[in-house]
Amino acid sequence: MSESDLELASRRAIYQRIADAPGSHSRALLEDLDYAKGTLQYHLRWLADEGLVDVSDDGQYTRYYPAAEFDKDDRTVMNALRREYSRRILAHLLTDGPLSTSELSDRVGKAQSTVSWHLSKLAEAGLVTKQREGRRVTYEVDDPDHVKYLYTIHRQSFTDRVVDRLLGLWDSY
Repeated sequence: MSESDLELASRRAIYQRIADAPGSHSRALLEDLDYAKGTLQYHLRWLADEGLVDVSDDGQYTRYYPAAEFDKDDRTVMNALRREYSRRILAHLLTDGPLSTSELSDRVGKAQSTVSWHLSKLAEAGLVTKQREGRRVTYEVDDPDHVKYLYTIHRQSFTDRVVDRLLGLWDSY
C-alpha cells in the first residue's frame, strides 16, 4: 500500500481503526470516529474497491479487515469474537467446556434462548460442535488453539475483562 492510497486524513483514520480493531462494523466505526455516516460509507467502499480492506458478512453485520491479513477462517473466528456474548460463550467453553445451553446460560447471565441463538450461530460458522450424550446436549470449541490465539493477539481491541479473566490473560497486562 502506498502513501497515495491513503492520502486523505479521514481515509487513513478509518483504515487505522480497522487495523487496530479488525472485524469492526460500520456502526462501531461511527461511534469510534467522528465522521458522518455517508462519509464513512464512502471511504469504506473506496478502501474495499481498492483492495485495502476485506469485507466479511457475519449474518448480522458487515465487518472490515485489513486486506490479506486474515484468511476466511480467521475472519470467521473474529466475527464471533466481536459479538460480546458469543465471545463470552467461547471463553466459557474454552475454560470449562464442554457445557450445555443451561450451564452456559448461568455463566453468561443470559436467557437460554439467547445463548441458544449464539450457539447456533457459532455452530453454523463451524466454531463449536454439538454432542449428544443421552438427553444431554453439550457444546465445545472445534479449534480452541485458533480461537485462543486470535483472542490473545487482538485482546486490546475487545476490552472484555470477563473473558480476559476466564482465559487467564488479566495478569499479562
